[in-house]
Amino acid sequence: MFESLIALQLRVFSQAAEARPHHLRTRNGDHEVDFILQCPDQRVVAVEVKLGASVTDAHVRHLRWLRTQIGDDLINAVVINTGPHAYRRPDGIAVIPAALLGP
Repeated sequence: MFESLIALQLRVFSQAAEARPHHLRTRNGDHEVDFILQCPDQRVVAVEVKLGASVTDAHVRHLRWLRTQIGDDLINAVVINTGPHAYRRPDGIAVIPAALLGP
């Protein structure tokens, strides 16, 4: 249910930004990213949704993989969680509490 709530919010924000939301799963299932928001210029924002307050390296492994695959076409990588604080991890991945999402 948490991921569905975030999906609804991301779809609304994507529409306002003229971006298209997608899901990414490799053919063999080794890598999966919950949401890929594709901008009109084809660059993307990758979003993982985690029901929990803390974010570990295991939670961001697919975002890191995607960065190695598409390089500068990845505008930002984000984990949306239930934690109390927004911050940027040392690897550059943003962590944003769902409570901070809004227009």
